[in-house]
Amino acid sequence: MTNIPDTWPTKFVERMRNWLSDEAGCADAFFVALTKRDIGLRLNPARGSLDELRARIPWETLPIPWCPEGLWLQEEGQAGVHLYHTLGVYYMQDPSAMAAAVLLDPQPDEWVLDLAAAPGSKATHIAARMMAATPEHDAPKGVLVANEVVRRRASVLAMNVERMGVTNALVVNETPERLAARWPGLFDAVLVDAPCSGEGTFSRDSQAIRDWSLDTVFGNSRRQKQILDQTAPLVRRGGRLLYGTCTFAPEENEGVIAAFLAAHPDFEIVTLPQVPGLHPGRPEWVNAPEALRRAGRFWPHTGPGHGHFYALLHRQGEPPNDLPERWTGSAIPGRIWNLCQKTLGEALVTPVSDKGLLLTKTDDLYVTPMDPKLWEGLHVLRPGWWVASLRHNKVWPDHALALALRPENVREVVDLAQDDPRLANYLRGGFWPDRGPAGFVLIAVDGFPVGWAKRGDGRVRSRYPVHLRG
Repeated sequence: MTNIPDTWPTKFVERMRNWLSDEAGCADAFFVALTKRDIGLRLNPARGSLDELRARIPWETLPIPWCPEGLWLQEEGQAGVHLYHTLGVYYMQDPSAMAAAVLLDPQPDEWVLDLAAAPGSKATHIAARMMAATPEHDAPKGVLVANEVVRRRASVLAMNVERMGVTNALVVNETPERLAARWPGLFDAVLVDAPCSGEGTFSRDSQAIRDWSLDTVFGNSRRQKQILDQTAPLVRRGGRLLYGTCTFAPEENEGVIAAFLAAHPDFEIVTLPQVPGLHPGRPEWVNAPEALRRAGRFWPHTGPGHGHFYALLHRQGEPPNDLPERWTGSAIPGRIWNLCQKTLGEALVTPVSDKGLLLTKTDDLYVTPMDPKLWEGLHVLRPGWWVASLRHNKVWPDHALALALRPENVREVVDLAQDDPRLANYLRGGFWPDRGPAGFVLIAVDGFPVGWAKRGDGRVRSRYPVHLRG
């Protein structure tokens, strides 16, 4: 008999053992795997080629079969506190959760919504795939909306979008109802990573263990059905919706999808793309239609990760002909545009374009991919890529601009080694002597952007954001 932590709910153990008893030893293998901490790193192609980045990772890893940019850590290490994590070289993510962006398969010219995006693992993965698939010299065409209904979590989402160098996303803090009322049929692809009982997180989340009960499972199921009902209008005809959870409870998985399909005959469940480690759904556990076998489950005992459920739904019909395109207008006064051109032109190698450039009411400059008329009145934390701010009649490049650049994009760069004492000084907001040309300087480490500094009067002064300083 497997040693199962005595904190795990008895009813959960009984249910899983009963359902997995059809294969000899399967239940025991499941419980053993679920107690282990599987840690994944998802490499960020905005920081370099995958081969280059793999060579920089200082810990033993194995590839994740379904995600080319994913690595499975074979040692605990210090990945969560390493400087490369801070610099967005990788995102720490459960290996089975990395399958979401792979299965959704966002295209570079699509409009994509991640409905419950915090803390940002899947949204930044979607953004990275869209950006990486855009030809190098082509202007980006796609739009990503990363939404989170909880304000505090939406702020964390915005920070992770910034950390990973995402340039094609709006960060929004809204309810599904308000989004559906404003944006019916707008999106080619929608991800609903639904709040759930989190059975797949038991090895790392003691709160999920304490909160678990059958009442919690059934309550989550009702909530998930409501979220999907509210989300359905956002998917354009011919578009797709990927539903996912990190739980094993069929009431929250196959049962939710069966109820949704019964209520929405314009949607159909489609077979998921074939990826290693993905197993069929289990409709027999909740007496759901046989079509639910087209859903997929990742199990902790058959591959890296703690398990995930996915179902891909297609909205039938022909897409409308009047879908909007990425916004290429501008909303910035001429005087401020001239200041922006001068300041950023002196700092950057490539001239600044005013396409998509927007000056907000707080005097911040964003490159927004969506026409402001489409999101006016919604609670938008960040309407796009924050590139600069206007303060005291001067333009100051923003931290988010730095993190989306590469050193070769900037005229003046100070590239430091990780053990250079100037780095610790910079991260504290300090300065050091430097008699180079005056102006904005990109501070980098090992070729990865860290943030801005300002050189002048014989020294370089850090402009690392106050809220990030150690």
